[in-house]
Amino acid sequence: MSSSTSVRTARRRTVRVAAAALIAAAGLTLTACAGSNAADARSAGRTNTSSAAAESTASGWSGLQSTGAKADVLGKQSGGAHAAKGGKAASPVRTQRLADGISKAEIYQLGDQHYRAKIVARGSVLATLETKGHDDGLDANDMFVTLTLDGQVHSWMGGGHQGPGTFKLAGGWTAKVTKVGELRYRAQIIGHDGVAATLETNQHDVGLDANGIYIVLSSGGVISAHA
Repeated sequence: MSSSTSVRTARRRTVRVAAAALIAAAGLTLTACAGSNAADARSAGRTNTSSAAAESTASGWSGLQSTGAKADVLGKQSGGAHAAKGGKAASPVRTQRLADGISKAEIYQLGDQHYRAKIVARGSVLATLETKGHDDGLDANDMFVTLTLDGQVHSWMGGGHQGPGTFKLAGGWTAKVTKVGELRYRAQIIGHDGVAATLETNQHDVGLDANGIYIVLSSGGVISAHA
């Protein structure tokens, strides 16, 4: 082989080696770019996921705050008179155990002859009675409760009569119960001199202090009285 032929062969080998090196370098660059893009995509995915989680958490927290705000507003409405006068949340004027031995009445004074009684059991408010120009009453699963205009609570168990019908009550009273509509009953409370009072439900129970005889008429037509 001549000297010039050897030189040309060496040059071709050098070119092929250089080309191979360039191809390998390009491959590494593409691989690196692909890896970088994948990493960016994974990072973006993590960012989006984190962002979504943060938004979800924020939304849930916002919901809790809204619920709390509503509960706070309701709390202020429940004790509006005391909050306005004392500048702080209302406190009951007294708490009284009820006839079932489990629940109790928290009694609040909201104004002149204006009282509210919350029926509470195991930390939950089960019902609310309120006087505003009239007595109030409740049939709580055969426990009857009245709240009078002067803020007195009376409770007793049983003794109910299912109307319509005419029934003898405690204290010598007679109740004539009639149905006047859906969840609407009327009870005429009759004494020696005729009809002394009339109770009427309109989808909620009602109560009466009839000269020291406490009467409840439920929206289901059950009437009960207790001395």
